[in-house]
Amino acid sequence: MPTQVAGPPPTAEETWLQAAQRGDRAAFGHIVQRYHRLILSLAYRLGGDAHLAEDVAQDTFLKAWRYLPDFRPEYDHSLRAWLCRIAHNRTIDLLRQQRPHTDLPLGHPTAAPSPLRQALTAETTLEVQAAIRRLPELSRTALILREYEEMSYAEIAAVLDIPIGTVMSRLYHARRRLAEELAPLLHTGALL
Repeated sequence: MPTQVAGPPPTAEETWLQAAQRGDRAAFGHIVQRYHRLILSLAYRLGGDAHLAEDVAQDTFLKAWRYLPDFRPEYDHSLRAWLCRIAHNRTIDLLRQQRPHTDLPLGHPTAAPSPLRQALTAETTLEVQAAIRRLPELSRTALILREYEEMSYAEIAAVLDIPIGTVMSRLYHARRRLAEELAPLLHTGALL
């Protein structure tokens, strides 16, 4: 008699997701705990404002709870990418409502400064922030997701709802534009 081969056991996240989709608030609480910092960080880096980031995180998880029964990993790629897409869209909506832009910081407000950031002068930091802020919205978001959130091209494509080739193109152009704008700082040694 042939035996059926069982697939791998579900991960904790898959178990929480399935339970949350059935209305289990405690399971959804685990999802919130797992992704809250990521969503805060993404919203903060996109918007540069801690209060805005808190609002985005709250709105993101409220919307996720509401639409979680419709979430399909095979279509939405991953829970992480889906939550980031919700957070990205909400951040952009709130930024559009409150123009002008606030400064875009390089790091998370509670993160310890990196050695590179410690080495930068305040003036250089402002110039780098301004250069990032001048990038087109979707290129800036792709750059932040890749360089700060360390997402794969596929995850970025899912968050932004664009093909992977477009992600690669936007990252290439964003990096090239930053290199051009920051070239004078590189020549003076301010970024070294």
